[in-house]
Amino acid sequence: MARADEYFWLYARGAETLPKGEVEVIFEAINRRDKDSGSYSFWDFRPEIEYGITDKLTVKAEAAVFKHDYSNVEWAPLDENPDYHKTQFAGYELSLKYNLLSPYKDGIGLAVGMAYERRTHYRLDGAAIDQDSFAPSVYLQKNFLDNLLVIAWSTKVELERRKSPGVLEEEIAIDSAIGISYRFAPRWYAGVELRYQSDFLNPQLYEEAGNPGFDSQGFELGYQRSSFDLFDWRLGSQYQYGTYFGPSLHYGSRKWWATTSLLYQVKGGGDRSRNPSIIDGYNWDEHERYHFGLVVGFPF
Repeated sequence: MARADEYFWLYARGAETLPKGEVEVIFEAINRRDKDSGSYSFWDFRPEIEYGITDKLTVKAEAAVFKHDYSNVEWAPLDENPDYHKTQFAGYELSLKYNLLSPYKDGIGLAVGMAYERRTHYRLDGAAIDQDSFAPSVYLQKNFLDNLLVIAWSTKVELERRKSPGVLEEEIAIDSAIGISYRFAPRWYAGVELRYQSDFLNPQLYEEAGNPGFDSQGFELGYQRSSFDLFDWRLGSQYQYGTYFGPSLHYGSRKWWATTSLLYQVKGGGDRSRNPSIIDGYNWDEHERYHFGLVVGFPF
């Protein structure tokens, strides 16, 4: 049987939490690469540490390090750098995960979570930004065939406030993934994963305020902005979405575990009037052709 809260997939997460007093160190590396033009590679490195406060409550802290290597990409970078090669510290995230139901004791697993993320560099191109995000999440898990087969679904809603020169973006993003994994040999699991990600926003462009097609505050006419202020909650117009699918392989022992996955963009879209990067059913602005990842965990 797998240890509590092992990662079986790259994005989907189960409902389990760490036992009280247990510590786990995790190293995550995801390479997002290839668009429809030029050369594009983005490594997202996430060293993290988890701690079980109780058997039901886990806390986590992680850092983000970005490594961008791209040139001659038509739909990125957003800061108009034609050639960019840089590694930089990009921020950190603090999160809580609370287990409500156990997949082993209650027949189905259910957990909820909340995260705060501070970001100083943009994931697409490495440009300097000032971003704060809050992300509530929910996790579901069901085990079958005497725990040989594991199915998990996790969704987080990211409430992002991002500032860059002349631009304010209040964005609501949905990131949802479902994974299926089967133990085909002692310590080995093989599975597949489906991930969907989408953004809803209407950026405020200060320099466009009052110009044709924009209102007096700099919002583009005909589109709704997202807001998550205390007395002003609204879901804005959808800007883009991307869907990925691919296999995963997991190995777990008493002292360490590892998961690797390769996902392929099977569908992308959004508002083509605002996003010309949507071509032949793929999205090349916010999304890439492949996501390859490796996650390794060491419980203590």
